[in-house]
Amino acid sequence: MPELLTPTTERHDAWLACHREWGHGVHEDGFAIKPEDDVESVEGFAAWVARLHSLPAARAWWIVEGDEVQGGIVLRHVTNETTLRLGHAGYGIRPSARGRGLARWALGQIRLHARAAGLDRLLLVCLDDNVGSITTIERNGGILEEVVDDPHGRLRRYWIDADDDITELSPPHTAH
Repeated sequence: MPELLTPTTERHDAWLACHREWGHGVHEDGFAIKPEDDVESVEGFAAWVARLHSLPAARAWWIVEGDEVQGGIVLRHVTNETTLRLGHAGYGIRPSARGRGLARWALGQIRLHARAAGLDRLLLVCLDDNVGSITTIERNGGILEEVVDDPHGRLRRYWIDADDDITELSPPHTAH
């Protein structure tokens, strides 16, 4: 059964396995990694995890099943310029764990945290050709606001009411 867990240095090896599955240089939504972060060394990983714990306007979780880190999700709990560009939440699932509903489940869990943080609705942004994210957002009640051109490509902007009944909280399919 999946859990949202606060990042910890004790899961360095499990996190690295997830990270390496994405492939070198591929952007991993939900982990708040900056290009200068050294996540390979023990010291660099500890510094990165400490930074995640000190994010001033956001909170990060890892999506964990058993001993495996399957992905990550971040909730930006303030609405500012960054949030209006990137959205209130960003998430990513490692390639081998996709298609089982983990992102849908994690986004449903984040909606509960958003309510607790006083957010009435969440902005979610994804690439126009990201069928997995589009499905995840729409299954969580996302209403398309617009599709816009951006230096990163065409983006879809959705709004989700945090106070709507959340029917997608059941855990996803377990790994085979």
